[in-house]
Amino acid sequence: MAGSSLEPAARSDADAGPPASPGDALAVLGGPAALRPIVADFVARMVADPMIGFHFRDVDVDRLVHLEAQFAARALGGDGLPYDGRPVGVAHSRHPINAGQFARRTQILRETLRDHGVDGEVVRAWLAHTERLRPAILGARVIDHGGGPCDHPGQGALVTEVGADGQVVGESSRVG
Repeated sequence: MAGSSLEPAARSDADAGPPASPGDALAVLGGPAALRPIVADFVARMVADPMIGFHFRDVDVDRLVHLEAQFAARALGGDGLPYDGRPVGVAHSRHPINAGQFARRTQILRETLRDHGVDGEVVRAWLAHTERLRPAILGARVIDHGGGPCDHPGQGALVTEVGADGQVVGESSRVG
């Protein structure tokens, strides 16, 4: 794919933000080359998933892998790496994504990272970054129910708690 390198370039999108944890999670992971197969597996799982796969019906999967890899690399500490995509809020604004679907994507990511044996600090950084994207992805569908942003009060939902510093502080199933 032309232009698919993950070579350093000028920072063009603030959505990816700084690493979610101290240090360079991308280096701990093994760099961009180690990231790409993990992202490719993650995207394949999302596309095949019965709950959220329909969102990817008309998507160029190779391009999605390319953009997800770039975005994740920058989020995990590759500040000088390119991101060719649109801002996250813009890219997802035409999709009616709800909190349950966002949670499903997060669960697929969690399982993919586990299955690839990704270091716990990298997992926490990646999940914390994902959680910080919730308002941009859910947009106007996000409301606050006292326990954090969601689009419904929900029962039995898997909730990833992220502290003010962006670190994952706990995970729980919310009942009632």
